[in-house]
Amino acid sequence: MDLEAEYNNRARVPGHPAIIAGWVRDSAAFREAHPPETLAYGPGPREVMDLFLPPEIRGVAMFFHGGYWQALDRSSVSHCAAGLFAQGVAVACPSYDLCPSVPLATIAAQAEAAARALHARLGRPMLVSGHSAGGHLAAHLLARLPAEMVAAAVPISGLFWLEPLIPTSINTALGLDAATARALSPALLPSPGRPLHAVVGGAESPEFLRQSAQFAPLWGGTSEALPGLDHFTVLSPLPQARHPLTMRIARLAWQVCGHL
Repeated sequence: MDLEAEYNNRARVPGHPAIIAGWVRDSAAFREAHPPETLAYGPGPREVMDLFLPPEIRGVAMFFHGGYWQALDRSSVSHCAAGLFAQGVAVACPSYDLCPSVPLATIAAQAEAAARALHARLGRPMLVSGHSAGGHLAAHLLARLPAEMVAAAVPISGLFWLEPLIPTSINTALGLDAATARALSPALLPSPGRPLHAVVGGAESPEFLRQSAQFAPLWGGTSEALPGLDHFTVLSPLPQARHPLTMRIARLAWQVCGHL
């Protein structure tokens, strides 16, 4: 198997620059319409999250950006909060430090710190989600933090086994070896026994499809592949308040907060 071809999503989707530019544009418009609270969770300049608070909070969610832990920040995914925000879900979008400036283990620890800070701010169990590398962080939090803090997860195009990345160009910045890849692979952790729904684009690579389809049942969860969507367009449902995926995530967030 050509793992480089399977995991190099920017090479697989030549139109990705225009899609990401659209994310940035739509995210800026959403922030302008709904100015977020800025909440620091650590001392570093990237240890900050944008918190979008609806008038009445029915649920709480955290959404992590992707970029293979080496690109992007929270400003590229504000639009992903729009649909949930319209459904009364408070949504936090954190930034985090990037590889190779820090190791992936540091990013995982930062994700935990962000979740603790959001819980301290709102005092309610949260649903965690995220795209690609952010899906990995969402699964990591579900396994590592207590249920009263992180109660459910919806990783989108997530990475749950990291060893396949080792021989690819993606690992140049990550610096993973077999031991660190295993230690940071959510699929190798015990099931937390909490709600999990893994989402992937139906037009993604066979390896991304495999990762979600095989991971979800390990933790007693469910998975779905959204027809026709690639690794970048898979986020297109989230700004839509009435899209079935948005509604599924919202109901789960309401449920874990006791508002369903």
